[in-house]
Amino acid sequence: MSRRNPKVGFVSLGCPKALVDSERILTQLRVEGYDIVPSYDSADVVVVNTCGFIDAAVAESLDAIGEALEENGKVIVTGCLGKRADLIRETHPDVLSISGPQDYASVMGAVHKALPPKHDPFLDLVPPQGIKLTPKHYAYLKISEGCNHRCTFCIIPSMRGDLVSRPIDEVLVEAEKLVKGGVKELLVVSQDTSAYGVDLKYAEREWRGKAYATRMKDLCEGLGELGVWSRLHYVYPYPHVDDVIPLMTDGKILPYLDIPFQHASPRILKLMKRPGAVDTVLARVQAWRKACPDLTIRSTCIVGFPGETEAEFEELLDFLREAELDRVGAFAYSPVDGAKANDLPDAVPEEIKEERLERFMDVQAEISAARLARKIGTRQMVIVDEVDEDGAVARSKADAPEIDGIVRIDDGQKLKPGQFAEVEIVHADEHDLIGRLGPAAR
Repeated sequence: MSRRNPKVGFVSLGCPKALVDSERILTQLRVEGYDIVPSYDSADVVVVNTCGFIDAAVAESLDAIGEALEENGKVIVTGCLGKRADLIRETHPDVLSISGPQDYASVMGAVHKALPPKHDPFLDLVPPQGIKLTPKHYAYLKISEGCNHRCTFCIIPSMRGDLVSRPIDEVLVEAEKLVKGGVKELLVVSQDTSAYGVDLKYAEREWRGKAYATRMKDLCEGLGELGVWSRLHYVYPYPHVDDVIPLMTDGKILPYLDIPFQHASPRILKLMKRPGAVDTVLARVQAWRKACPDLTIRSTCIVGFPGETEAEFEELLDFLREAELDRVGAFAYSPVDGAKANDLPDAVPEEIKEERLERFMDVQAEISAARLARKIGTRQMVIVDEVDEDGAVARSKADAPEIDGIVRIDDGQKLKPGQFAEVEIVHADEHDLIGRLGPAAR
């Protein structure tokens, strides 16, 4: 890096969608000749991309801003918590600027004001795929902003607005650039991947000489042409999800669906303003697995939602046992400032929330252990994330980075991050697998 260039430190918090926002800001900073540095001491100014979804995330973001102010003194705040500027100013009045999510122009304007750019277009170059915060072999591909749903526990629409889909050719061009830059796995993210393109009336655009509609199925067909793993996150169980299952069966995209079911009691789902046809959902899950036996389904659920009775919680456990979801993350309900669920009666006491969360996780651990045990003796294709003297840490097609399990390869010392390898599964526990390479691959 050139010493003459102004230097920016960057702190990125929150979900993968916020991570993509950070990557776009970082890419623009590098385009304009700024150096990105890893420490407060070496930075001329620090940008903090915040999260503001739940109370714990708000506290983490405020702490991160405070730390940056203490260590550096010049701090620009952006992201979801930026929608609550009064709270930030009350806690940290010395921040230079505050902006909300996706407001890249305001961030760059604040950086320009605090630290005018010095750019040499012949020297300060950026790779075509932009600056990434993930390892080189995988990347998040954000296909839309915002959400048209109004779930009572969520304030994302008030922060990020209604659904705004990116035209499909723009998304596929970005995906192609990422693959040319060495990415082996694309993780499709949004607030509602199933709704992709509805705001654009599924408009057709051309990519590689072929017309594609701006909709989930066509997006998956396009990604399937790139020859890498493509993984779908944040999918609502709408009927048209059926259309992508054949693409998974044919190996075009990974046989993996991340579907946030949230609950299984029709009454609680109605209070959440979520889809509530549980029997239909179960039938659809069973049909998907019949068509694509290798399908992995991960989900998230909330326990202890206001008004949840013991009987309704048992409905949720029964759903888990019948659906046999592969991976499930669960959260005890936490009030979010501005969420309509805060006004619902019959709040569940904290000790009951925690007790139900523990029971939920115990049931899901049994289900996960049983499903993983069925993989012992099979051969699985994996992608390597890390390698050290003890072996390799990899992931199968069933495992998204950071949220799912891993495949430990004890004889994988010669593998490299980003490499694909076929392993035999020799052991399984509640969350992870252990595999070994064939003799020829060692």
